[in-house]
Amino acid sequence: MKIICFVIFSVTSFFVAQAQQMPYKFSDKWNIPSGNERWDYLKIENNQLYVSHTDRVHVLDAISGKQLGEIDHLKGVHGIAPVSIVGKGYITNGTTNEITVFDLKSFIVLKTIAIPGKKADAILFDLYSKRLFIFNNGSGNAVVMDPKTDEVIGQVNMGGAPEFSVSDLKGSIFNNNEDSHEIVEIDAKSLVIKNRFSLAPNEVPTGLAMDVKNQRLFSVCRKSKTLVVLDSKTGKIVSTLPIGAGVDGVVYDTKLHLVITSNADGTATVVKQTSKDEYAVIQTIQTSKGLRTIAIDEKTNRIFLPGATYGEDGKSLVAASFGVLVYQADK
Repeated sequence: MKIICFVIFSVTSFFVAQAQQMPYKFSDKWNIPSGNERWDYLKIENNQLYVSHTDRVHVLDAISGKQLGEIDHLKGVHGIAPVSIVGKGYITNGTTNEITVFDLKSFIVLKTIAIPGKKADAILFDLYSKRLFIFNNGSGNAVVMDPKTDEVIGQVNMGGAPEFSVSDLKGSIFNNNEDSHEIVEIDAKSLVIKNRFSLAPNEVPTGLAMDVKNQRLFSVCRKSKTLVVLDSKTGKIVSTLPIGAGVDGVVYDTKLHLVITSNADGTATVVKQTSKDEYAVIQTIQTSKGLRTIAIDEKTNRIFLPGATYGEDGKSLVAASFGVLVYQADK
């Protein structure tokens, strides 16, 4: 009898452990039937999901997926930055190197601003300095704007190819550089480069997320197919983990202590943080080819991945298949 009880307990424990190791499940797909052109970053704020889509940005209700609005006639959309304190949103146009400014309530375009540089890509609003940072992937510089006046107030010349960025909310902006394979730390007020942290031997960093409380940066590197965890104060690499191919995005869940990477090979890699320096891959989500960017809503324990469905040839896209895949984590 004791043996039977032991077996039952062991089997039960096994399935509980398995459930804990597989936090995300497919929840829904929100269809956006307006072409299958290129997609890039997406952003969630105030229960609204902003989805980039070549020449437009779709604004969806982050709970239901219903489209609330659309900003169109854009030129090669990359990043979106809603700035609630001024009631405006900002979109990078990589083709023309312009910033489109729109009203957060009506979604009406207010103005278009030309900025110096080439291929405006990632954009970040830093709550600490109350400034916008626009990173030009094609000219190696960051353009800094004041969202109150919409004027350019400075530049930072980093060289290479700047990618995604994060703020520590204490005066530092961290930016991945995919050409130099490093993270560049910028002083948000003086706009001086404070540090350059090498990611070697990891190469081609794209997406970047941060655990602000524990001062840990999560950089995903496309060529080496790795997630690199760094100490943001020293630049020391504290952990390196394998991820899927073609990565572009990464997010960090502060409540569940999970790092999730979005990979273009049709997977998302889920990494569990057990302490600030201890990490392990616990799940590989099967998504769909080409879904390489990601956003997270910690209020609802969901992640969002945009993209279209590829046909049997693996190259062409199925008509009217663009949308957002939604995955739900156990609470």
